Amino acid sequence: MGDAPRVPKRIAAVIINSLKGGVVPRIGLPYVTVGREREIGALLHDLDLVADGGASFRFLVGRYGAGKSFLLQTIRTHAMGKDFVVADADLSPERRLQGGQGQGLATYRELVRNLSTKTRPEGGALQLVLDRWVAALRETPDAEAALAAQLGPIQELVCSFDFTQVLKMYYRASLEGDDERKASVIKWLRGEFRTKTEARAELGVNACITDETWYEYLKLFAQFLVGAGYQGLIVLIDELVNLYKIPNATSRQYNYEKILTMYNDTLQGKAHHLGIIMGGTPQSIEDRRRGVFSYEALRSRLTQGRFASAGLADLLAPVIHLEPLTYEELLVLIEKLAEIHAGYFGYERSLTEEQLVGFLKVEFGRVGADTHLTPREVIRDFIELLDIVYQNPGTNVAALLKTDAFSGAVAAPVAAAGEKDVDAAYAEFTI
Repeated sequence: MGDAPRVPKRIAAVIINSLKGGVVPRIGLPYVTVGREREIGALLHDLDLVADGGASFRFLVGRYGAGKSFLLQTIRTHAMGKDFVVADADLSPERRLQGGQGQGLATYRELVRNLSTKTRPEGGALQLVLDRWVAALRETPDAEAALAAQLGPIQELVCSFDFTQVLKMYYRASLEGDDERKASVIKWLRGEFRTKTEARAELGVNACITDETWYEYLKLFAQFLVGAGYQGLIVLIDELVNLYKIPNATSRQYNYEKILTMYNDTLQGKAHHLGIIMGGTPQSIEDRRRGVFSYEALRSRLTQGRFASAGLADLLAPVIHLEPLTYEELLVLIEKLAEIHAGYFGYERSLTEEQLVGFLKVEFGRVGADTHLTPREVIRDFIELLDIVYQNPGTNVAALLKTDAFSGAVAAPVAAAGEKDVDAAYAEFTI
């Protein structure tokens, strides 16, 4: 693999440290992406639709550690490269889509905090976006007319009056060099005013972003961003399992109702230049008692038809189930990681193709690997192997792979699963 692109050290460090810690790196993903061409192609088609003024909504479904978050971050990278603004957030007990104690607003705040662009890929891009918008307006022959023309389409939408008022304030404060007023507008757009009274006292507007209205403001943002020179807004929301875990049935239903609102908006043309992708485990989506499918209106819209149920993937459907990686794809992935590790630590890669295959056979030789092993675990183990071999030159890799310490509860390959051989176990490996 000598023709692989050299990975800059800073990015290599992020890739290695993130993957070893079991999390998805926020930069450098193209260096380690393998497979997923069909899924990525389907989601890139959605980006084209959003750029043309449409809207899209998808669910990505995969088990823990199966590559779902990795794919979300890959799409995030592609979207920024195509000049979209991307906002992403993981749901948690404190961050939901709807809640009595401001949990919906907490999700909005996290999305805005993580607002990212091509030039600010690690988040915190709100002020950058606003300043770019102001700079472009000032370059037009008649800035006031251009301002009115840009805000015109926004004024058709719900909650637009106060939103356009604060944008005008930001523009005028920029002209006057009033940094305090600009900071107050940013605070308002971040959803940090707790009451209307507070917003009125500081900015003179009679509203603030709330638990009930935050999604309307995402639609406003999407429309504004097009006027500011971007292609639109892509919203990534992961860890839907946190809605599944809500103990109160009524609270869960309110959250699923919010998903239904978002889903209907995108399909019925009520949202423009907005793409939404939500990630969850199969259980968090398909469980009829507590999952998304417990909400009948969503289940009837999202359930696969008879043809897809017969094993034919429909990547134009709203729910994308992540397909297994092939043996070859996983081999390519660990080969890439071996190259990145060698480049970062400055040594000549020593692991041979035969040793890489041997490593995979050990991974899939664990008891229960056919149902419980995920790419996250394989990658973590492989980076640990690379670290050991690097720090202990002359290590006998074949002998190391055979030790109980490395292979754990080894087996004659997956005997517990019924005398399947390693390749058969691998074929069932889900990512």
